[in-house]
Amino acid sequence: MTDLHKWDVEDNEFWEYEGKYIANRNLWISIPSLLCGFAVWLYWGVITVQMLNLGFPFEKSELFTLMSIAGLTGATLRIPSSFFIRLCGGRNTIFFTTALLMIPALGTGIALQDKNTPLWVFQVLALLSGLGGGNFASSMSNISFFFPKKMQGLALGLNAGLGNFGVTTMQVLVPLAMTFGLFGALGGEPMILQNTSGTLIGKIPAGSETYIQNAGFIWLVFLVPLAFFGWFGMHNIRTEEVSPDLGHPLKSFAIITGMLLISFMTSIFGLWLMLPAEVNGSGFGVPKEIVLFIVIALTVSLLKIIPGRIGSSLERQYRIFDNKHTWVMSIIYTMTFGSFIGYAAAFPLAIKVIFGYQHVMVDGVMNHDMINPDGPSALMFAWMGPFIGALIRPVGGWIADKFGGAWVTHICAAVMVLSAGGVAYFMKAAYNSATPQEYFVPFFLLFLLLFMATGIGNGSTFRTIAMVFPKEQAGPVLGWTSAVAAYGAFYIPKVFGEQIKATTPELALYGFAAFYLVCIMINWWFYLRKEGEFYNP
Repeated sequence: MTDLHKWDVEDNEFWEYEGKYIANRNLWISIPSLLCGFAVWLYWGVITVQMLNLGFPFEKSELFTLMSIAGLTGATLRIPSSFFIRLCGGRNTIFFTTALLMIPALGTGIALQDKNTPLWVFQVLALLSGLGGGNFASSMSNISFFFPKKMQGLALGLNAGLGNFGVTTMQVLVPLAMTFGLFGALGGEPMILQNTSGTLIGKIPAGSETYIQNAGFIWLVFLVPLAFFGWFGMHNIRTEEVSPDLGHPLKSFAIITGMLLISFMTSIFGLWLMLPAEVNGSGFGVPKEIVLFIVIALTVSLLKIIPGRIGSSLERQYRIFDNKHTWVMSIIYTMTFGSFIGYAAAFPLAIKVIFGYQHVMVDGVMNHDMINPDGPSALMFAWMGPFIGALIRPVGGWIADKFGGAWVTHICAAVMVLSAGGVAYFMKAAYNSATPQEYFVPFFLLFLLLFMATGIGNGSTFRTIAMVFPKEQAGPVLGWTSAVAAYGAFYIPKVFGEQIKATTPELALYGFAAFYLVCIMINWWFYLRKEGEFYNP
């Protein structure tokens, strides 16, 4: 039976004898589905590195735009996804949104078979891969309804943390999949590396064959069975506070499609305003901060005016915006998850650009285009940061359940300030050196510490949300805050690209450290003051 008409997990007897099994089954189908969503959303971080190694005819700044496009779209799609569970049901939503990921995965594989594929095709595919980013909001909202408050930190930490392993899984699996003809004649012909590449087990020399198209095709192996398990193994909760008014599943699929299309349109408009004309934008150069405001405001407004049951249901769920803590937690969650996802998207190409090239003075001008033969392989090391951040995320939730979410978040923020400052220092030293590899070890270790702090902080914020908001609002708030924070996947690569073009990449990290300081003060004011409304939730 796919619909649950009785669901009261705060009743200990119901939880022990009936709820626990159903909740865990939905959780363990949700996790790999979310994992594949993260992988498809963020695989451009690895693909663009390999495109450089293969000599695809694009500038470094153009390749950074692919990650920014996927980041902006994935974050924007989280806004409607925050409300899918009430409108469409958990089982219907997870099945359909997982199945949609097959479109960008297949398209990316086909496009990468030819170096002459134009940039706009990759931009469209990066736009579509944002579907994987959007899935997080609906997945987290869905799981929040299956578990009692006392287990929210751990359950949501597991869903998000192991789901976030999609970044690590992708950064490990994609380089390995590209080393051989996994799909035979159906996968197309190999290309020849013009620069050294690598996997987690070592470097791959120039002149080797590689199958970059497998970066897309490999995910079909997992998405097809996951869609099957989602449809036959998950449930719709039909209680009043979750999804009381579901119709036929096809109606739910139509609602999801329509709401996603609205977000795609606002994302395209925002990207057009911001991007230069040479990369298919308007050339207006509207600042990214203004673009983010326009895209978010347009998306929220257009969704609200949808006629009929959708609009009225959204109006009820939009009550979360009247609660000041929705906005406070959006800022704090941006510090943790926004940093994690943004750094995960930018880390591989940042390593490649900063340490894979020599930075030498030529005729009085600093040159950054000479390949560094002793540079570290980005594909060999980049996976470790997201791996640590995702692995420790459930631990953050568990610690927060024991000691309080706000305290754990506070400590993590302090660590993030110090580690971001250290990364900036060594980044500056490397980007002004003919032998940047000398600074790689301290840069890398501090970045790993930064990832660890974001992971623990991710888990602790879930605990705070579960304690601050009533049950009906907690799910939409989780989705909304994750949507705002996910713009880190757009903002951080965009800032990195801009600062690398300006030859001052360290300024990006100094700016992020300043933001973390502001978050420390906000967290203390609302959740750690004894006079506050929610002291140490």
